[in-house]
Amino acid sequence: MKIRNRALSALPLVLTLAAACGDGEGGDTTGAGGTGGGGASGPGGGDAATSFDVTLENVTPARDYRVASVFNTPVGESMPGPLFPEKSFEFRVGALPGDRLSFTTMFGQSNDLFYAPDGAGIALYDESGKPVSGDVTDQVMLWDAGTEANEEPGAGPNQAPRQSGANTGAPDPDNTVRLVQDDYTYPAVEEVIQVTVTPEPGNEFTIRITNMSEVGTLMPEGGEPAAVPLSPGLFVVHTMDNPLFTVGQAYPDNGLEAQAEDGNPMMLHEGAIPRAGLTSPVAPGVAVVHGSGAPLFRTGEADRGKGLEMLAEDGNPTTLAGSLEAEVGGESGISSVLVYNTPVDASTPGPLLPGAKFSFTVTARPGERLSFASMLGQSNDLFFGPSDAGIALFDASGEPVSGDVSDQVTIWDAGTEANQWPGVGPDQAPRQAGPQMGADDPKDQVRNVDDGYLYPASNQMLKVTITPAR
Repeated sequence: MKIRNRALSALPLVLTLAAACGDGEGGDTTGAGGTGGGGASGPGGGDAATSFDVTLENVTPARDYRVASVFNTPVGESMPGPLFPEKSFEFRVGALPGDRLSFTTMFGQSNDLFYAPDGAGIALYDESGKPVSGDVTDQVMLWDAGTEANEEPGAGPNQAPRQSGANTGAPDPDNTVRLVQDDYTYPAVEEVIQVTVTPEPGNEFTIRITNMSEVGTLMPEGGEPAAVPLSPGLFVVHTMDNPLFTVGQAYPDNGLEAQAEDGNPMMLHEGAIPRAGLTSPVAPGVAVVHGSGAPLFRTGEADRGKGLEMLAEDGNPTTLAGSLEAEVGGESGISSVLVYNTPVDASTPGPLLPGAKFSFTVTARPGERLSFASMLGQSNDLFFGPSDAGIALFDASGEPVSGDVSDQVTIWDAGTEANQWPGVGPDQAPRQAGPQMGADDPKDQVRNVDDGYLYPASNQMLKVTITPAR
């Protein structure tokens, strides 16, 4: 939120993505001074100009989970492994009101039993929107996956601590997922596992799973007194019901069997990952045709204070477009500037939602390149764009470039505001009360995003194609 001589005219992203409509007229793709895709001669001023149609498409798929990941390394340990008494797994999630937490972890002294919440999951906010805090173990239950016939807990020869290999037990004649109901005796849930939720700044939560068992928690008739190890597991943050299994239905072919029988969450994880992650609008932006310079930013340097900050934090390209327009034809090598702000088939400017496209036309001569920038809407100050040198519009032989250039686009951090969990941060445009609400970024440099949060690859969110006009 480092302010550098600029007007603050942005509105929340959920309405207009920072009112990024250039001069306010619908459908504008001409930029501050109206040069559009024409412009002055570039480095190859005597060569024939070529027009290029440029399309930016938001290809972000629908997501079932906000977050999906594995917990597998006990606190204080350096290697993944099971959770023994008095040890804890700990992980962090980002969530908004309405989001719920589900997880799975194997009851280690069993054939196919696991701990998890019910199909609704654990609410991370109460009905008033206040973050949940404290012990939520009373929402955790011991489930039978229905994949393998049960034996006495702590004594069965086909249970993980004693079996010769995976899948050695007899099939369960009832293949439905259900609360454990057999003739054996099990400890109360709270005697084996404790789950606590701790709210953190930025709409984040620390989840802690602790093994409360001890030797003697299990007293099998056919074996020695034993504790109950807990396995690594999977967690998801979701709004849907029954994200991992449905009570009373046959166990799903999604990896739950490997989790419940062998304590291995990786198959569950492989199935969950394509369904998890960030979904975000893409904001209106600025496109620039230029020579060999770096018109928008220089990697590793601080923002220049010409409007990139306003674009990256608020989705408003107006200031940056005006600054660049003033440099057209000058030493910077910029030949044209335009603002793109109205999705194809839309009648008014606005953000690019999944499935929608921005389309615009630029004109360039051999040797010229294309740079552009559009805010990743669910962020503090991230934007899509090519490298600081831009995308070459002609190949080495001077022929116009054509096709998908998404692999030349990345997610950049403007370095102006500290990042929060993508899609939930309270100082991000969809949730902040107004512009400039976040803390300054201590690095203060434009760079590839490297904040420790998980983002889809750029080309899984934004597809960019360039087509020479015929």
